[in-house]
Amino acid sequence: MDPEIIQPVATRNKLLSTILFGSRWLQVPLYLGLIGAQLVYVVHFMVELEHLVVGTFTLTEEKIMLIVLGLIDVVMISNLLIMVIVGGYETFVSRLNLAGHPDEPEWLSHVNANVLKVKLATAIIGISSIHLLKTFINAPNLDDKVLLWQTVIHMAFIVSAVSIAYIDKLMPQTARH
Repeated sequence: MDPEIIQPVATRNKLLSTILFGSRWLQVPLYLGLIGAQLVYVVHFMVELEHLVVGTFTLTEEKIMLIVLGLIDVVMISNLLIMVIVGGYETFVSRLNLAGHPDEPEWLSHVNANVLKVKLATAIIGISSIHLLKTFINAPNLDDKVLLWQTVIHMAFIVSAVSIAYIDKLMPQTARH
């Protein structure tokens, strides 16, 4: 093949590769937005905690339990956000270079897209479980359809998570990492 033709094609391919690979940095504002969402959850947590503390002597046990479950829910969603922010950034944008840092999360050293999906699915089941528990505690005040649909949706999350984990297990070890 003519070297004069190969050179412009190679240059175009290198430019295209550089643009495509560089486009991963467009995700950074998305991760920063999720940090903003986490800040909103911190404020929400503090407001709910204040309701709990102020109402310590006037709230019923059921109401206290619902507020505490709400606080746990906020914490679990915040944990989910951290997994998405840190794990997603590490997997799709750039290394965080935390090796040797005393606070480096254990799971971060072996995170990839599949591990992240399984962890997220598991976290979503935990969050769904808290919501379902809140629903069951408040069941006398809810329609039977609400109870049924929340249970069905929760079971769908479980089936999805088990399916994702099973598919990950079926993949060859080299494809997982």
